Amino acid sequence: MSISMKELGLEQLSPAERILLAEELWDSLTVCPENVPVTDAQREDLQRRLDAYRDDPKAGSTWEDVKSRLRGRGEG
Repeated sequence: MSISMKELGLEQLSPAERILLAEELWDSLTVCPENVPVTDAQREDLQRRLDAYRDDPKAGSTWEDVKSRLRGRGEG
C-alpha cells in the first residue's frame, strides 16, 4: 500500500510536526522489530561488526567519545 502525504493531509503540518510524526512512526517499529525486514547484506554486515567487536572490544570508541568529537567539529 502506497499512501501519499497529500492523501493524508500531512503537507498541512509544520516541519516540526512532520519531524515529530516521523519519530513516532520510527518508534512504532520497535513494537514488533521482527516485522522490520533485514536484507542478507545487512545481516552479514551486522555479523561482521559483531565479530570485530568480539575480537577486540576496545578497538572502537564509546558513544560519549563520538558525541564529543562530533560536537567539537561544530564549534570551530
